[in-house]
Amino acid sequence: MSNGHIFVGEVIGTAILILFGAGVCAAVTLRHSKARASGWIVIAFGWGFGVLAGAYTAAPLSGGQLNPAVTLGIAIDTGKWGKVWVYLLGQLVGAMLGAVLAYLAYLAQFQANVREEGDGETDGPVATLGIFSTIPEIRNPVANLITEIIATMALVLPVLAFGLTKGLGESGTTALIVSLLVVGIGLSLGGPTGYAINPARDLGPRIVHTFLPIPHKGTSDWGYAWVPVAGPLIGGTLAGLLYNAAF
Repeated sequence: MSNGHIFVGEVIGTAILILFGAGVCAAVTLRHSKARASGWIVIAFGWGFGVLAGAYTAAPLSGGQLNPAVTLGIAIDTGKWGKVWVYLLGQLVGAMLGAVLAYLAYLAQFQANVREEGDGETDGPVATLGIFSTIPEIRNPVANLITEIIATMALVLPVLAFGLTKGLGESGTTALIVSLLVVGIGLSLGGPTGYAINPARDLGPRIVHTFLPIPHKGTSDWGYAWVPVAGPLIGGTLAGLLYNAAF
């Protein structure tokens, strides 16, 4: 695969991933959305379907890694580092693009993120960072970091192991299995931090959120931003090392 194919594939695939993921968070969160308050299970499946759509779309061009932690784990496993920077750049650009597309898809709802006197609404403006990036339920950087490391290992180690299952690759079902894995991680390990498990998924949309003209959007919380970047990178590294040692 050429650098150009890798970059384009990762941009498109990651943009689709974030469009679905941020889209489902917007659907559940924003006032005047038909899916408002539909819950965590809906969010987990929305992100899983985003992985499914993004990975299948990107696969012919780049293999559909879509996640710096996965890319890092694969590089540690294979020893091939020459194209890692292309994957990482494509993933970050794609994550930012996907966040912008999700914003545009819900533009009217974002613009209505304000309550005026006499409008009949009982609740006020909704803080919007959680639509784009992760926010811990309990802010404890050490605990949050540990959660992200464990959850990312739970993603990357099976992804590497799937490569040993010949039938998955031949049938083209690897992306489907990975998407179900992401749903499972969201349902079981996503409660404490919102399961970034992907540095680009959190950092790219956070950058976009900082600059988007959303009324009453709230903080972009850059003081926490290092956790969903460092945790997945550490988790991906540990998963790659463990895979090499055990398999």
